[in-house]
Amino acid sequence: MTSLKIPKSSHRVVYLGTPEIAVHPLKEMHKAGIEIALVVTGSDKRRGRGNEKGPTAVKLEARKLGIPVSHQLEDICEVNADIGVIVAYGKLIPEEILKNLPMVNIHFSLLPRWRGAAPLERAILSGDEHTGVCIMQVEKKLDTGGIFRSRQVPILKGDSLKSLASKLSVLGSELLLDCFDEGFGIPQPQVGNPTYAQKLTNREQKIEWKKSTEEILRMVRLGNAWTTIKKKRLGVLEASERFGESLNIGEIRGTIVGTGNGAIELIAVKPEGKKDMEGASWANGLRLDQEDRLGE
Repeated sequence: MTSLKIPKSSHRVVYLGTPEIAVHPLKEMHKAGIEIALVVTGSDKRRGRGNEKGPTAVKLEARKLGIPVSHQLEDICEVNADIGVIVAYGKLIPEEILKNLPMVNIHFSLLPRWRGAAPLERAILSGDEHTGVCIMQVEKKLDTGGIFRSRQVPILKGDSLKSLASKLSVLGSELLLDCFDEGFGIPQPQVGNPTYAQKLTNREQKIEWKKSTEEILRMVRLGNAWTTIKKKRLGVLEASERFGESLNIGEIRGTIVGTGNGAIELIAVKPEGKKDMEGASWANGLRLDQEDRLGE
């Protein structure tokens, strides 16, 4: 692999990113005085609980910083940039663009483990003890490029998807700025067998109460776990392990629910059609028949 030749005296960058995790690197590059000629981001979509159409997190930040924004990849070729920086953009870059503009990516795993769209989600679900961030060269294939810099971090039991993403966004920004300051150098080939991090479906995030307490709590930490009660959806926002309880799988007693090997306590939930609430408040208003189970 050859060294990535980027002029150290002047960096003119195109930035490609979409969600919240991509905001901090954009801010830090701007703060460091790196010229960002254009931001390319996902299209405006219906987002959030109000389901109102709105801009991406990156588009909002680019507007604050006064940076031009586009939703069209072909606009990259019109701004005479030195390099493209990608952070959770959400689409593969066509080969014809990569031939004309070198690109690097902040990827939120230790490649080649968890190539793909949902590396943090898959790392948490799999019970990985650590993860990390890589600054990598972009190729036409998904997350196969060489690594310029990487850093490992532990995944703590208290880490939610949001908190872990925040930590790695900061760390990735630091590594990227180091590359701009000191030079990218020669990327090192990925070593080891790859695993793939496909985006989670809504169905995958439904809690299976026959699973272990640990597996269920990992799912809850992702932020979109759900179950059903009396055929209505119930979001499980926060939960903790409960010791010394004896319940059947899916059986509910107050805020305590039986799992495949123990029990958890529902700390915060979102009933269908209602706002977030404490588990205790929800349980107090619940009228259950003896045979009712979560997940049915």
